[in-house]
Amino acid sequence: MMRSIPLLSIAALLGVAPSHPGAPTAPSAVAADKQIWTSVIGYVTAAAEQVPDSSYSYHPVPTVRTFGQLIAHLAGSQHMFCAAALGDKATAEDDIEKTTTDKAALVAALKASTEYCQKAYAMSDAEAMKRPTKLFGGEQSAFWALVANTAHDDEHYGNIVTYMRMLGMVPPSSQPQAR
Repeated sequence: MMRSIPLLSIAALLGVAPSHPGAPTAPSAVAADKQIWTSVIGYVTAAAEQVPDSSYSYHPVPTVRTFGQLIAHLAGSQHMFCAAALGDKATAEDDIEKTTTDKAALVAALKASTEYCQKAYAMSDAEAMKRPTKLFGGEQSAFWALVANTAHDDEHYGNIVTYMRMLGMVPPSSQPQAR
């Protein structure tokens, strides 16, 4: 019995349950990652829309990105990760950050990268696990690229939360949710 407890714990963490008739099926790994990514990128997009244009040049100290540069970085890096997952040629992750500072253009670029990523997150588990990608000088799977994108977006949403708090704003994840 003791040997099955760790295996069941791991299975539970992965959303895998023993199958029996009538049991609900767990989402696929890609679908589970997509659920998390959809939530995080929704918060990032809401923040990008809510922060006023005048605060896009804000940064807490000169050695970190401005708010606008964070949004540009996320738009560019999302495209890079998802292009790798899809097997498409990616642009440099910092292209948008180097060329765009206008809020409207940055929000549009973020939304375009999110729409592009929808195609990548629509892959099956089998396709995502088998499709090889090259990222950061190494061979990975498309699934790895998708999980890395989700983690990267989440990491920078943490920065966005801090910037918004310093600007006296409530970040989207802390705003009252409509029921």
